[in-house]
Formats: sequence, C-alpha cells, structure tokens
Amino acid sequence: MARLLAASLMLTLASACARQAGWHDTVVTGLPALAFDMTRANDRKPVTAADYRGKVTLLYFGYASCPDVCPMTLANVGQVLRRLGRDAGSVRVLFVTVDPNRDTLPVLRQYVAAFGPQVDGLRGDPDALAALARRYRVAYSVRPGRDYEVTHSSGIYVFDRGGAARLLVSSLSTQNADLDSAGADLRRLVENGD
Repeated sequence: MARLLAASLMLTLASACARQAGWHDTVVTGLPALAFDMTRANDRKPVTAADYRGKVTLLYFGYASCPDVCPMTLANVGQVLRRLGRDAGSVRVLFVTVDPNRDTLPVLRQYVAAFGPQVDGLRGDPDALAALARRYRVAYSVRPGRDYEVTHSSGIYVFDRGGAARLLVSSLSTQNADLDSAGADLRRLVENGD
C-alpha cells in the first residue's frame, strides 16, 4: 500500500514537475510558496512560514514512530547538512508530523533532537495538517488499530530563502541515497539563491 501511494504521488508530481539543467533533483517551481500555521515542538511556540524566511527550508512529512523511512531520510539529511559545513546554518529542516495523536510536542521534540539542531518538529491540528498536505500534494493515511501505522509520502520539498518552492528531493529515503546530488542542489540554493 505504501509503495502504491508513493508511486501515485510521484506520477502526479511528475506531470507538474521536471528536471531542469543544472539541478539534480526535480524542479517544482509551479507549487505554491511555503505557507503554514503550526506549533514548533522545541519551544512550543506557534510558527508560520515567515519565521523561516531567509533560510533555505526543507519540508518533510513523517512521524516519530515511523520504523524505517523517516529515520533514514532524516539521517541522510543530517549527512548532507554536515557536508555543507558552515552553509548548513542557512538551512532549516521542518519535520511535520502526520501522526499528531501520538506525536505530542515532547515526543516530537525528543525525536527531532536526534537529527541535529537544524531540524524543527512541527505539529498542527488535523485541519492544519490536512491543508498543508493538500497544498504540496502529500499523501498520508492512518491505518486503524491499536498499534497503527501511518502511510505517507517520502519526498522532501525544498524552498528558497524567500519561501518559493524549488525542488522535490526523493533520493534520501534509502541507505544508498545520493548525498552528493542533494548536497550540490542545497549548496547552489544557499550560495546563489537561484
């Protein structure tokens, strides 16, 4: 089911996105600018996209009890950021929980802390989460049951310093992730803003 959901999302995005010369990842300049109202886990304060203006921002949807894709993706993002050196200070990673029932603010804060200081855990009410997911065509679903799983898209949306959607990175969710390509694209956005 998760693979079917991910494949469906990728086909939808492929029709609206394309690779362009000079970029390693998928260009998504047709998507809307970064916009949201959520609560940041580390300080429990309400935040909006305006709080991240001036930074290259990565937007990733996942959940703290995700057994595989989320920790792998965030670990790979951490490796890419370490390779950026000082430029990593110009990047923020927003981890938006798709499981607000289990991902309380303390749980989310503890989870994202394991992946570095540039990662902020964000939590919204169900309506805010659904609106943000729709805005970027992110799919997620909760399977009923006591020890339920959440199926979700695994791409990372990259926004420039002004909040404009620029890239979809889909190569960081595996052990054989292409860290060099993702790093080159991030470095280009940090250094040149284009």
